Amino acid sequence: MRRYLPLPLERNQVTFFPLSWTVVHPIDDASPLAGKTPKDLAQTQAEILVLLSGIDETFEQTVHARSSYRADEIVWNARFRSMFLPTDSRSRISVDIRQVHEIERLEGPNTPAPMPINARMQ
Repeated sequence: MRRYLPLPLERNQVTFFPLSWTVVHPIDDASPLAGKTPKDLAQTQAEILVLLSGIDETFEQTVHARSSYRADEIVWNARFRSMFLPTDSRSRISVDIRQVHEIERLEGPNTPAPMPINARMQ
């Protein structure tokens, strides 16, 4: 039987969309992912569905995006690298979109990294 569990997010919505936004579900004691290992998720055929909606300001239309992550697609002990380029105090903020898929490994136990979605949205 397939069950759907909503995952609370650090931030449910943004009023003004920033240059990049990583959606984060904190894995704490209340999280259904707390204490899970890659093997646990694989055995239960876990899949995380990501559904987003927003308004396109140009056409004033609702835009929907959907993506999913199977257990074997989750990268453990990692996070996305910052896409922001270093600037001095007089420069504008810049983003290097080529880094959207780049991750950096973290030290620690098999705790899932926050689930960023911006790398797979199409």
